[in-house]
Amino acid sequence: MNSWFKSGTPWVWLSAGAVAVSLVMVVGLLLMIAVNGLGHFWPGAVVEFDYEAPGEESRRVIGEVNRSETMTAAAMRDAGFEVPEEQLVVNRHLIKRGNRDVTGRDFVWYLEDFMRDWRYPDDVLVLERTTWGDFYGYLRAYKQDSEIVAKGAEARQAFEARLRESLELVREVARIERFDIGSVNYQIEQIRLQRRGLDRNPDFGDEERAAREAELDAQRDELQAQYRDLQVRRNELRSDVRRYGIVMETMEGDERTIPMSDIVRAWWPNEMGLGSQLVHAAGSFWDFVSGFPREANTEGGILPAIFGTVLMVIIMSVVVTPFGVMAAIYLREYARQGPLVRTIRISVNNLAGVPSIVFGVFGLGFFVYFIGGGIDRMFYPEALPAPTYGGPAIIWASLTLALLTLPVVIVSTEEGLARIPSTIRHGSLALGATKAETLWRIVVPLAAPAMMTGLILAVARAAGEVAPLMLVGVVKLAPSLPMDGNFPYLHLDRAFMHLGFHIYDVGFQSPNVEAGRPLVYATALILVLLIIILNVTAISIRNHLREKYRSESD
Repeated sequence: MNSWFKSGTPWVWLSAGAVAVSLVMVVGLLLMIAVNGLGHFWPGAVVEFDYEAPGEESRRVIGEVNRSETMTAAAMRDAGFEVPEEQLVVNRHLIKRGNRDVTGRDFVWYLEDFMRDWRYPDDVLVLERTTWGDFYGYLRAYKQDSEIVAKGAEARQAFEARLRESLELVREVARIERFDIGSVNYQIEQIRLQRRGLDRNPDFGDEERAAREAELDAQRDELQAQYRDLQVRRNELRSDVRRYGIVMETMEGDERTIPMSDIVRAWWPNEMGLGSQLVHAAGSFWDFVSGFPREANTEGGILPAIFGTVLMVIIMSVVVTPFGVMAAIYLREYARQGPLVRTIRISVNNLAGVPSIVFGVFGLGFFVYFIGGGIDRMFYPEALPAPTYGGPAIIWASLTLALLTLPVVIVSTEEGLARIPSTIRHGSLALGATKAETLWRIVVPLAAPAMMTGLILAVARAAGEVAPLMLVGVVKLAPSLPMDGNFPYLHLDRAFMHLGFHIYDVGFQSPNVEAGRPLVYATALILVLLIIILNVTAISIRNHLREKYRSESD
């Protein structure tokens, strides 16, 4: 036994077992996120049943079974449910019945003991709406100009024929409001700031000032004319799409008119086959990753959060890589090794352990208030007191995360430089190369894979950080993307949305917890996939560099 321990075999097996357990835990976590996240897009079957609770009239309930659980009868009695005294456990089901504008609650618990006659009618219709969440019911009639023009099967045919055209009109209205009108408003605001700056500038003469004011007024009048034309076009499209609607019967038996302009998607889940379900899930997933959020982030898509996360990571990588590499090269190749350099290395290592929220506080005080406020006072006085760069912005968030991840890049680059044999340096110097030529043509290319390793670790950490971003740039809902068609196209002074903060907001700040629960998993899945894509890209570049310089050295 002693010889077995001394051989090191048990430690090898112990290490292999720890790695295996870690892999199982990681794969299990990813599978849990994937199952719960992708399940958000799958069209679930809609059940209809009669609920006959003691002391209450029998009523019809329509909805999807969100989840089920077994509870003790005592706990259910404490919650206000009537349970027979002899019963010890109770099965209950959380039903997503939608229709929040009708009933006030779209998720309700029902006891299985009082649920009678479960059935899955083929003609039940589910509507995803722009407001008030999903609607469950039966299509009874199709309206045009407030008049019923079709009922029954004909109503369904007319509704399906009109739905695609209505969705196109709704998307056109959204495009005009979000991009066209937004662009005109941005240009009008820039003219207003130029006019205000002109009034504050004493260097202009009266004639020059009058000519410049006339030019700005002409530009503003032209933009206002464009704005009025866009408003007319938008109102025409809205009037066209609002001419149509459908009459839905709710589970209470009442009839409600749903305007076509409020419908995002419609489907009959109980008559869908596997192919139709896959098509529906793919379409819902695409709308999720390419759409804008609605209903306090509990509905709609997460495109602004994806865009903001990717752009922030790219800017952070562009900033942290050269600074981290240059610092590591100086510490390893040029600085005289001694107590001062050792102190700097210890400080860099300790900096990696500082809580991220501390970096956020530093970024808020130094980047936002000091640098950003100084930029506003020097270059944008006409906009004050409203901040331009003196408020939370994607540039300050990127710089804050660059500081946060800088120690990782420095340490990884230093380790890569230390692994290069001194014989390579000596051989290069012996052939007549200078120290700088040896460094930049021989040493740095060979250390490039280590630099990429540092960048990979930096990207993985930065993409998931939330705490510092809450102070320096991230917001719950950004009205516009940091990049658009207005000069200078990339607006680093704008606040942005982030996937990590979106998860926090939906999971802990949402007014509708049950509706936001699947979105937490779906957004987490997108964040994990995004980090994997970024890391795989960096790993591919690192492997390419490693093979390139290995073949050249051979």
